[in-house]
Amino acid sequence: MRITRRLEFDAGHRIPDHASQCRHLHGHRYALEVTLSGAIIKADGAAVNGMVMDFADVKRIANERVVARWDHAFLAYRGDSAVVDFLASMPGHKTVVLDVVPTAENLAAEAFRILDTAYRDTYGNDLRLERVRLYETPNCWADADRG
Repeated sequence: MRITRRLEFDAGHRIPDHASQCRHLHGHRYALEVTLSGAIIKADGAAVNGMVMDFADVKRIANERVVARWDHAFLAYRGDSAVVDFLASMPGHKTVVLDVVPTAENLAAEAFRILDTAYRDTYGNDLRLERVRLYETPNCWADADRG
C-alpha cells in the first residue's frame, strides 16, 4: 500500500547559470509530496490500526526535517558566493546554504536524502519512503524515487 501527504511552503532561490529569468532572485510556493509504502497495520486497539502510518505523523516528520527549515528561507547554492555573502550581510536572514544548485530536481533529491531515514518501520509493516515529489509551480515538478 502507498500513502502520500502533501505540505506547502514558500521559499526563494536562484539558478545562477540559468539562461533565462530563473538566474534572478525569485521565489515559489512549493508543494512537497511524501509517498510512503508499507503494509496496512493490523493491531486492534492501536491508534494506527488500519493505516500504513498516521498522516499526522507523516506531516510532523516532513515538517520537522524539511518544511520548517526551508519555509520562508532563501535556498542558496554554496557556490553562488555573491548571493551567499549578500544574504549573510543581513542579520537574522533565514538562509539555507546547499551544496547543490537549488533546482526542483536537486531540492527533491535533497528532501529525499533528508527524509529517507526519518520514516521508520516501527510497526513491522515494512514502512519506507518511496518518493518525494516537489512542485516548483503547479505545472512543474520533480520526483526523487527510491527506484
